[in-house]
Amino acid sequence: MSQENFMSLYDYLGKAAGGELGKKVFDAAKEQNQPYQLREVSNPKFNGKVVLYTKEFLDKYFNKLPF
Repeated sequence: MSQENFMSLYDYLGKAAGGELGKKVFDAAKEQNQPYQLREVSNPKFNGKVVLYTKEFLDKYFNKLPF
């Protein structure tokens, strides 16, 4: 899959998700064997790696649709 098929939680939610929610989403992605990618981010508020997920996975996670 190309990177344009993936998005960060910030891109999806329109705001920073925070560490607790980020861990819950990451754990769910791993549990469901969902693909993910990492992106290096550097801006005034955050420096480091963020996890990217497919929009389909994020829609299912946040809308609580069945996998």
